Formats: sequence, structure tokens, C-alpha cells
Amino acid sequence: MRRKAIQRLAEIIVLVCDGTIKFEDKAWVSNFMPLDRIDIKLLNELRRDGRVANADLAARVGLSESACLRRVRRLEEDDYVERYAAKLNLPKLGWSMSLMVRITLKAQTDRDLRAFERAVSAVPEITECFLTTGEADYILRVLARGSEDIERLHSSVLTKLPGVARVESSFVLREIVSGGMPPIERGDCQ
Repeated sequence: MRRKAIQRLAEIIVLVCDGTIKFEDKAWVSNFMPLDRIDIKLLNELRRDGRVANADLAARVGLSESACLRRVRRLEEDDYVERYAAKLNLPKLGWSMSLMVRITLKAQTDRDLRAFERAVSAVPEITECFLTTGEADYILRVLARGSEDIERLHSSVLTKLPGVARVESSFVLREIVSGGMPPIERGDCQ
């Protein structure tokens, strides 16, 4: 590990000396500074509870509050943390039904894929969309308030999306795992 750190430092020095990067420019840091044990602990704590108070987070990972805040800000700036979000109780908000919808397109050209993806992004009931391999081109997670809503979504929205050849839906009976993430380990980070 020490040899790698020395090699990275030498690379940085060469790039600064030849003017490729400016020392004041912090954008290069994430390319050369690997995550250490404390960064990994911080990321694992934040993925479990994104609202944890800085004082509690610092205590959990063994840092002072100011050092903890500095590191979290660096992780955010380097895009290791994309955003913080709340997990809402959807049935309590009236979204009592969830469907997994498999979409097959008539053609798979870049133009067809882009048109479909643009259109799907504009439908608020579609909460997730994945380009996949296999029989279906896309798998969507769609939320609905009831059976009339599902019928409307199927006949007026999903089948009308650009390039759709086939729509196949399955009701979600029960959610087993949602929003989970595997633990982050040292070798995971690039």
C-alpha cells in the first residue's frame, strides 16, 4: 500500500511540474487519492443513515467533527455521494399499487432508445427505468393509485410511448428488499 501511495505522489508531482494540472485545481484529487479506511467507514455510515448528525458520524468513525465534515464534503464533491433522499411510505401517500413493466421496442437503434428514454423520463408514475438484456428492452417500475389508474397508464401512457411493440406487466405483491446497497469495501472504489 505504501509503494502505491508513493507512486501516486510521484505521478502528481510530475503532472504539476509539467503544467498538466494546477495544484490549486482540486478536480484531480479523486483520480489520485484513493479512498482510505475512514472514507469507506463514512460511506457505509452515510448509506445506512444519510441524515446522521455530523457529531454522531464523527464519533462512529473516530474523527473530530471538523475533520469528519471536511471528509464528507470531499466525498460529495468527488461524486462518491450523489444525493441524499428520504424513503417515503408510498401506500400512505395513496400509491397503493406497484408494477414491474417489461417493454419491448419495435427497433433498438440509438434514435429509438433515446426517444423512448426521453418520453419515459416525463412520466411521473414511472419511478425507475432500466435498459436490460434478454427478451425485454426495458424494465420499468410503475406506481399506481388503483386499478383504474393502472388501466389508464396501460392504455394511454405505456402503449403510447415511442417505439413500443410489447408491454408486459406484473403486480408487485410484496416488497422484500428496497433501496438496499451492498457494503462498500476498499477494493470496490476506482
